[in-house]
Amino acid sequence: MDKIIDILKNDKVCISCELFPPKQGTELQNSLEIVNKIAKVKPSYMSVTYGAGGSTVGYSAALAKEVQDNGIPALAHLTCIQASEEKISNVLGQLSDNGIKNILALRGDIPAGMEDADMGSFKHASDLMRYIKFKGDFCVGGAAYPEGHPESGSLVKDIENTKYKVDAGVDFLVTQMFFDNTILYNYMFRLLSAGINVPVVPGIMPVTNAKQIIRICQLSGTKLPPQFRAMVEKFADKPAALQQAGIAYATGQIIDLISNGFSHVHIYTMNRPEIIGGIMENLSEIVKD
Repeated sequence: MDKIIDILKNDKVCISCELFPPKQGTELQNSLEIVNKIAKVKPSYMSVTYGAGGSTVGYSAALAKEVQDNGIPALAHLTCIQASEEKISNVLGQLSDNGIKNILALRGDIPAGMEDADMGSFKHASDLMRYIKFKGDFCVGGAAYPEGHPESGSLVKDIENTKYKVDAGVDFLVTQMFFDNTILYNYMFRLLSAGINVPVVPGIMPVTNAKQIIRICQLSGTKLPPQFRAMVEKFADKPAALQQAGIAYATGQIIDLISNGFSHVHIYTMNRPEIIGGIMENLSEIVKD
């Protein structure tokens, strides 16, 4: 199965997407069916998230394997907060046994009140990345924050932290969602000025739920441009209309990104095949072989 970095070296327009596993105690079969539905639109790869503290690691591995059984490279998320080296080593072995070669290495959210001593063997995503590279022949991705990580304090510090990831051996970066492409273009200038030139994959989230997107933005610090906010407010009480408008807005972002040299875009689909399906239909001629 291909490594993501090899896909990113190709200038062909590629659209990837994200999945998340079911919560503990819920049925896995529905998520496997979602994988199969999304696979039909042929994304370039599919990422599979990882529950807080590794709570869904078994489900995540099963979904990642299902992705690859559909002939699509899987990018398995891996968080390290509160994890020991032994635990991470075991997860890496499980992923390797399932043929998973691509990992998105993340620190994970720090639980409220946690002290440094309780964070485990890895305090930063860069520590995890270095360990993964040491343990095997994995392609490692990392998160990037065009508007700065909420904990970084400043964009300058955030770029410094991103440089640590590059120095740790990260192969590529996937950005947090943003709704104004100018923010990404400014961010790319900052990265290049800092000597960071690994591939950067823009992350796009089509809005389909007004309350959800506002909550996510409050947590992440993502800004909502006036035209986006107007769209959400106009169709907030009309779910079908908001979904259609959200797909159209995201499609416009993606077309602008492609027009400005970004051949690869990652879509946060919230496990809804119709979202990635609608976007891929809008881009049918653009992504054609």
